Amino acid sequence: MAIPQSFIQELLSRVDVVDIVGKYVQLKKGGANFMGLCPFHGEKSPSFSVSPTKQFFHCFGCGKNGNAIGFLMEHAGMTFIEAVKDLAQQTGMVVPEEQQSPEDRARAAAAKAKQDSLSDVLEKAGEAYRDQLKITPHAIDYLKGRGLSGQIAKRFGLGYAPEGWRSLASIFPKYDDPLLAESGLVIVNEEDDKRYDRFRDRIMFPIRNIKGECIGFGGRVIGSGTPKYLNSPETPVFHKGRELYGLYEAREALHSAGYVLVTEGYMDVVALAQLGFANAVATLGTACTPDHVQKLFRFTDSVVFSFDGDGAGRRAARKALDGALPYATDVRSIKFLFLPAEHDPDSYVREFGQEAFAEQIKQAMPLSRFLIEAASADCDLQTAEGRARLSSQARPLWQLLPEGALKQQLLSELAQLIQLETAGLERLWGQQAATDQRFAPAARSATASPQQANAAFGQAAASSDEYPHFEPHYGEPPAWPGGSAQNPAAARSHGGQSGYGNAGAGGNNWPRKNPNWTPGFKGNSRFKRDQPPVYTGPRTQPASRADHAARLLLGNMALWETLAGEDHAMLCAQPAPHGPLFAWLESQFHEQGALGWSALQAEMQGQAFADDAKRWMAQDNLGVTPGQEEAPPPDPQEARQELRRLLNMMLIDRLKQLETEALSQASTGQDPEAQQRWRSLHERRKELMAAAAAITTVH
Repeated sequence: MAIPQSFIQELLSRVDVVDIVGKYVQLKKGGANFMGLCPFHGEKSPSFSVSPTKQFFHCFGCGKNGNAIGFLMEHAGMTFIEAVKDLAQQTGMVVPEEQQSPEDRARAAAAKAKQDSLSDVLEKAGEAYRDQLKITPHAIDYLKGRGLSGQIAKRFGLGYAPEGWRSLASIFPKYDDPLLAESGLVIVNEEDDKRYDRFRDRIMFPIRNIKGECIGFGGRVIGSGTPKYLNSPETPVFHKGRELYGLYEAREALHSAGYVLVTEGYMDVVALAQLGFANAVATLGTACTPDHVQKLFRFTDSVVFSFDGDGAGRRAARKALDGALPYATDVRSIKFLFLPAEHDPDSYVREFGQEAFAEQIKQAMPLSRFLIEAASADCDLQTAEGRARLSSQARPLWQLLPEGALKQQLLSELAQLIQLETAGLERLWGQQAATDQRFAPAARSATASPQQANAAFGQAAASSDEYPHFEPHYGEPPAWPGGSAQNPAAARSHGGQSGYGNAGAGGNNWPRKNPNWTPGFKGNSRFKRDQPPVYTGPRTQPASRADHAARLLLGNMALWETLAGEDHAMLCAQPAPHGPLFAWLESQFHEQGALGWSALQAEMQGQAFADDAKRWMAQDNLGVTPGQEEAPPPDPQEARQELRRLLNMMLIDRLKQLETEALSQASTGQDPEAQQRWRSLHERRKELMAAAAAITTVH
């Protein structure tokens, strides 16, 4: 969205940088300026100055400086647009949105009003939970037993949800208010319309966004109930794949510590803050996503992922690796800390002390080493087969890295392990990337011939910036010479020759002397032609790439393990019902591993996307002919290649959208990184398009 420069100047003239900074930093008058401890680096004597006359801040220690917009971007981790909108809201100004239609602006205003209403409801519930904690002895005893003080509980806004089924009815007189269900506080039974509280007899952890607004809750059961942790569902204000618990509370500590520590649970974050590590955050019951990593790098250039050393911890670290690789530039540090299986961060600090834990963090495994370790899993490097397996497993990880020295060094190191020349390995991986784009046999058999498909891709890739949606036309009869694809019944009623000699009427433009026709036909014509296959009616086909991807993943859940973090983020960001389904599927895989379709179907009962999932799976008979319904399922390798092809197409479309946004931001000159971001996105899209175009050389 382009914001006029005149509006930016007017906005900055209306806000007071002293007020904006003063919300985050304790300032004292010192002459003509205000002074305080710099929020961007640790210091004991103030060197951070804010000038009310120049409307400017400057730190004489670390050199950070800027206006009110720059402060929110640096300290609160906001984007330029988010900072402008935040300041505009504080001053009552309306950000110009010239590129939006009146209908779009009205929808945006309605969405904003809904978000504000949901935030108000959640804030009110959070206050009630905090009040309840004060009068509930067994909840207080539980927190004390975990070593938490009242001060730390207050800082994180901890509360308690009572045991009753409708305790919130005493807080919200209109218990049937739709906002209570939409915010995730109340569950509605669709069969009898009965309502009850989602959280009961749980320690409540309010989840705040970067502005400090409550957007959801995590509830920890007291005792041995299940589930151990219960999160708010996805809502218009809460998205697990984008938010991090404790980030709001950790902002200042991130600047002073110089790194962020990503842990696995709410209690880790709160306990570590109690024990001197206030720079800890946690994902919200899901694997670490690229959105999480991108948000963290707004605050710091150093990330340490801390996981248990058991199998579940290793799997979580592997997911975090996928999410972190696209952001592992040469100036950033990403490490992985694996504690002994019997310890989490809280217990380790309590047993061995702060200094020992700090030393563990210092000795954490660098991303480059963990990438090689992950790629080498189950590989016997003493054999050619083992080294080939390493090559296969390393390639998708290496390709996620941004261009730079780190990527080139890892290529050289991997080439040595695989025992190939660096140039040879790079060439091999390029060839394999092209091969991966092949059509799966099932898809080829249901659409045009390989030659036709390859020609279509070649034509699509020939244009420099346009990559049309190419979808096989499943369910349509083949456009045989003399037949009408639009009206197959009419074609059959004329003996399959409705178009011969009558292109205008039948819509067929094939020449008379088609090479499929042969002399010697005893009839009214000098020629006879081969008959087309009998059309048996349309096949059912997913209406979109997202439908098709959902069917493949539901039918072979183990495919999740082969996908990169970029793929996960894109799938989970899809509009409903696909996005919620993919997010749920990822959480199930993270918690239970690969499940069969029957088990998944049982688990998803009551989910909004359950009926859609059943419909997509009912369409799993593509290409099946009568009498062969019990044919063996497609080969997993073929399914993987087909899924890869679909995801690459979806990624290309998404990258084009992001390119357009980056160009728009670059044209205003307000975002200095927009041009570089566009170049990176464009190069990535060119790589994917080249791989798709390479299909034409495969056969």
